[in-house]
Amino acid sequence: MAAPADGAVLRCGDRPLPLDRPRVMGVLNVTPDSFSDGGQFLDLAHARSHARAMVAAGADIIDIGGESSRPGAESVPLDEELARVIPVVEALVAEVDVPVSVDTYKPTVAREAVAAGAGLINDIRALQEPGALQAAAELEVPVCLMHMQGRPRTMQEAPAYDDVVAEVTGFLQERVAAAEAAGVSRERLLLDPGFGFGKTLDHNYALLSRLDRVAALGLPVLVGMSRKSMIGQLLDRSVTERLAGSLAAAAVAVFQGAHIVRAHDVAATADAVRVAAAAST
Repeated sequence: MAAPADGAVLRCGDRPLPLDRPRVMGVLNVTPDSFSDGGQFLDLAHARSHARAMVAAGADIIDIGGESSRPGAESVPLDEELARVIPVVEALVAEVDVPVSVDTYKPTVAREAVAAGAGLINDIRALQEPGALQAAAELEVPVCLMHMQGRPRTMQEAPAYDDVVAEVTGFLQERVAAAEAAGVSRERLLLDPGFGFGKTLDHNYALLSRLDRVAALGLPVLVGMSRKSMIGQLLDRSVTERLAGSLAAAAVAVFQGAHIVRAHDVAATADAVRVAAAAST
């Protein structure tokens, strides 16, 4: 397994996350329309309960999302995303002892979330929104830069690449350079190749098979393949039948150098990741 640096630690506010072993990021979508669990955790009490359960099951970090990024999804007004996300951040910071991440590309949401106690920004737009680079530099929390071709509403209509691995890797290198130029220290950056974001089935598996190319950039790698269509299409399985495929993808990702695996099924993923890590050292 690749390592970003000896003794690397993500400084997520007052909750450091050592990367001495692969970590599991539990997904908490507070949305009505996410592809897998939309509507299940809109209620604050349900969101809090699910987050506590994920931590008990082995989640090393909780990732809160207030806007669906599934294929075809429309953007959510700023005020609505804030109303969904911030109360959950505030509640979880007081209730769980792991870092809390916010899945957003909007600088205002990032600022408000960090003010509420979030320790990581998971940005599907890789800090390309106006004001995002400045916000990231000022907030001084880790930021995950993800590759996406297009926007969620249209990204799966006709994704095309000459060399998906080279193009995704090149994009991530460019965004790292832009972030560093804006004052974001390299020690606070993570990379995500963006499985399912403007990619065909073949593109996704080409990226998974050469994830080591992304890891070779020398920064922590985060992957999110849990229950996605790249599992369902290959196996002809519905969203509720994709656990085994998701675990296989998680294990392969760890072998290829992933440091954080984003997952809905935390307990099973934690087991799979632990076995994969033991076999890859």
